[in-house]
Amino acid sequence: MSESSNLKYIFHPSKDSAYSESLKSLDTEEHIDLAFYRPIGYAWARLAQYLGIKPNAITIASIFLGVGAGVAFYFNNIWINLLGILLLVWANSFDSADGQLARMTRQYSRLGRILDGLSGDFWFAAIYIAICLRENVTSDFFMERPWLIWTIAVVTGICHAVQASMADYYRQFHLFFLKGKDGSELDSSRELRERLASMSWKRNFMAKLTLTFYTRYTESQERRTPAMQALRRQLRAEFGNTTAPEKFRTEFRRLSLPLMKYANILSFNWRSIALFTAIIAGMPWLYFAFELAVLNILLIYMVNRHENICRRLTADLRAGYFKK
Repeated sequence: MSESSNLKYIFHPSKDSAYSESLKSLDTEEHIDLAFYRPIGYAWARLAQYLGIKPNAITIASIFLGVGAGVAFYFNNIWINLLGILLLVWANSFDSADGQLARMTRQYSRLGRILDGLSGDFWFAAIYIAICLRENVTSDFFMERPWLIWTIAVVTGICHAVQASMADYYRQFHLFFLKGKDGSELDSSRELRERLASMSWKRNFMAKLTLTFYTRYTESQERRTPAMQALRRQLRAEFGNTTAPEKFRTEFRRLSLPLMKYANILSFNWRSIALFTAIIAGMPWLYFAFELAVLNILLIYMVNRHENICRRLTADLRAGYFKK
């Protein structure tokens, strides 16, 4: 494609058929993303492609923007807080752009996936610290009990990490049956451990260190989903490394699709709306209450429903219902 054609589509994604190919899938995309973040992310991705910028560079830039948002949320000033909101929206548009650029240019890497996950951790670590510091100097209640808001923040952060991890895991599992292995980032801790064993600390220190943390992250996802892991083992027993039959994939998609909306709620958009509301209202602690109450209830509901789906499909596989 010529340079003029590249520039033509940077700000007109609806006119470019490649736009749809930059999306993960309509099954797993959230409505706010489709209406707002994905078109903006695609514009950034096309501009980065034109300038020769790599996806990981965009991810790193998003970290600085997100941390800047956290700093802005410390101040009890509506205009600085609005600047923080704009910075966090900008950071998330970059977070969208890095994945879209990777899919457009086939620049996939496990490091990129890990960096993408870490970027959100940096954003919200800065935001949580800012909220705690702000409450300790603006709230009479927390000024008398400065330890309490920090305790709440730590508990909320742990819950946040689990919510985001499981939401991502269920989306990847859905994509695995929708688009196949190449269209999903679903990993197996067994395969990751095998790869780790083949690497040398002396020759591949950073790569092995990164993969060690990622393996533990994957293991934590698998521990929380015993029925899903039983289904994966049954699929390997029935079909080996070949693709599951169309009948199974169609049935899985039918059952899993209604849960994707909960996975999306546990991701960025609705979380950020609650955060922005709490910040603008001058009661940042309300965001922690939203995470602990609303999002944890959704997480428990989503996990239980998905595990029940996996138990049902495993039983059907053992009964021979999906035999080719």
